[in-house]
Amino acid sequence: MCYGIQFADQPRNRNTAWSRQMLFDMICEANDIEHRLTKPNHPWTNGQVERMNRTIKEATVKRFHYESHEQLRVHLADFMVAYNFARRLKTLSGLTPYEYIAKIWTSEPDRFIVDPIHQMPGLNTLKPQTDSCHLRMPASYP
Repeated sequence: MCYGIQFADQPRNRNTAWSRQMLFDMICEANDIEHRLTKPNHPWTNGQVERMNRTIKEATVKRFHYESHEQLRVHLADFMVAYNFARRLKTLSGLTPYEYIAKIWTSEPDRFIVDPIHQMPGLNTLKPQTDSCHLRMPASYP
């Protein structure tokens, strides 16, 4: 399972705050990913993420009351499927996010670790994918 907690491993008894490279940074480096940090809730530096967070909140928690966390989780998953596979975005020249990724996959497959077409829901989907982490672990990882 990939919930992100394994990337936040920060032991209390290390020598200094920066005494060793964090696991998340090691994974980014192993996958040629540039890790950038911005301040939360600062849309002028983190605009795309803040706008997406606002879109999700407007479609879920600001519009509906949920009796349970499970009800929210199911509705959020349904919203994300609708957003990624049905919503056409002006910034992507009228394509859905999935159509855009599939288009880039056909022209530049080396940019991807996993074939995004395998992520598409459909007849061959037996159950929702619970482990969506497709990153290479660094060689020095135990």
